[in-house]
Amino acid sequence: MSPQSEPQVLLTRQEIAATVNRLATEIMKDYHGKNPLLIGILKGSFIFMADLVRSLDFPLTMEFIAFSSYRRGTQSSEKIQVVQDLRSPINGRDVLVIEDIVDTGLTYDFLLQHLRKKEPASLKLCALTDKPSRRKVPVVIDYLGFTVPNKFIVGYGLDCDEKFRHLPDICFFGDI
Repeated sequence: MSPQSEPQVLLTRQEIAATVNRLATEIMKDYHGKNPLLIGILKGSFIFMADLVRSLDFPLTMEFIAFSSYRRGTQSSEKIQVVQDLRSPINGRDVLVIEDIVDTGLTYDFLLQHLRKKEPASLKLCALTDKPSRRKVPVVIDYLGFTVPNKFIVGYGLDCDEKFRHLPDICFFGDI
């Protein structure tokens, strides 16, 4: 990624909004009559989770957890660290993890192991974007928004060194 280049739109805010609504419809069907706990992965998922929650029409609770696997820039260190853990118990709860992007799968695999020890009734994943070309461990995504190319994407909560989260579209740098 060149610091002088401007981000180019990959997914428009309209495409994102339509996909959030589609995902909400799928989730409402599966969680009808339940009171799930939605766990957002900070910081990247916060915008997606806010829009998704506003589209869901049933009781739910929310929690946030934060992990770090990136050094400065765009490369994963592949060493996952818990930055902020859950504050509420999840045993016996239906849990839906909300993620901005599934990349190598290492962070989600680490999270899955972390959450399973807490004995939720069920555990599913909703990811806005998936980059399967970078996968190092298998990941089952129960609710998927978009499959994206092997480009570093920013916007709609996704960042590069804490920059570009504010962009309303999902963007990339360079050529596709």
